[in-house]
Amino acid sequence: MAFRFIHTADIHLDSPLRSLSLRNRDLAELIGNSTRQALTAIVDLCIAEQVDALVIAGDLYDGEQTSMKTARFLAAQMQRLAEAGIAVHTIRGNHDALSRITQELILPPSVKIYGGRAETVEMEKAGLGIAFHGLSFSRPQAPESLLPKYRPPLADRVNIGIMHTSLDGAPGHDVYAPCGLADLQASGFDYWALGHIHQRSQYDGRTTVVMSGMPQGRDINEAGPKSVSLVTVQDDRTVSVEERPTSIAEFGRVAVDLSAATAWHEVADSIERAVAGERAASGSSHLVARLMLTGQTPLSWRMRRDRDLLLAEAEQRAESLGRTWIEKIEIRTEPPAETTGKATADPLIELGALMRDDVAARHGLREDIRQMVKDLRDELPPESRGFAGNDEAQFEAYVDQLLTEGGDDVLARLRAEAAEAS
Repeated sequence: MAFRFIHTADIHLDSPLRSLSLRNRDLAELIGNSTRQALTAIVDLCIAEQVDALVIAGDLYDGEQTSMKTARFLAAQMQRLAEAGIAVHTIRGNHDALSRITQELILPPSVKIYGGRAETVEMEKAGLGIAFHGLSFSRPQAPESLLPKYRPPLADRVNIGIMHTSLDGAPGHDVYAPCGLADLQASGFDYWALGHIHQRSQYDGRTTVVMSGMPQGRDINEAGPKSVSLVTVQDDRTVSVEERPTSIAEFGRVAVDLSAATAWHEVADSIERAVAGERAASGSSHLVARLMLTGQTPLSWRMRRDRDLLLAEAEQRAESLGRTWIEKIEIRTEPPAETTGKATADPLIELGALMRDDVAARHGLREDIRQMVKDLRDELPPESRGFAGNDEAQFEAYVDQLLTEGGDDVLARLRAEAAEAS
């Protein structure tokens, strides 16, 4: 008889920071509760599939902000699993190590929380022996590989390792317990259940290595569908993995080409079509879209001037689609080509060229913007710092984008005032 378990990680229960900047109160409430709903969905899936265990590879909590209200919710979900006869194996990640209540919370005996020294727990089902190996972070930092600290695999057992690690590193994630994929695959284990990197990845071979990703995104930098892994171990010790969706709300970037738009209603219609396409492709209950408006259109200046009206129109169109939200609009449109050349008598066109080519560099504005972005980035938690890019080239491109968009916004307002005065 097969042994089956659900593998997840990085739930970050009640993560407090991500929903605070959302302008729409209802959307902020949705995202604020989404991690709880995701955990509930995971427990529902465990019970529906009648699995033998739930494996959580770290960062169940979201650091020192964790409250007793969060703890009570977690305890209730763990009790549901206990009543269904489902064991839980969980380790503490870097965020869990910061949580004050992690050490105090009383959970059902069916929940095994691995300590700061490597432990092995054996289970058996119809003659199939299983050995879970786990090791928790005792401190928020883990600069060296934890793999040498794990106990060796047990003979005649299916060996499942649980580890919180950055592997060889990933953009947007600080280095924690770095470990080479080849080392994991050579460890003699049958399955490695990993956590920390929020994007799912799977590596098959003699040893199956799965970074589960997170079950629920919290902002646009965690876009796309999220899931957990349903793992089946057959009597012959072969391992198979199925991805099961869990995200309640899915963030997505929606590109809208407005090159053909010459009237305001055409802009709104184009947005609705693009969002409807993304809504149809999404498997989550809710879609949270960031609109990326591109193309050359004579309405470029008006969209920048009336960004609030455009957002209201987009939100109304999205609402008509059902469970669809507009998180933000990024306007990267340009006026038609015939108005962008320097050989023109239009003083606003000349001003725009001057702003792009001379003012920013001559007066140190670019350096001021760079420093402002750096200061903001450094104040954010590690997982939120990718908004300005993950290397120097991406960072500089982001600064260039801010300067260009800022200049375009100024020109749009000046053009609107000129049009009203004429």
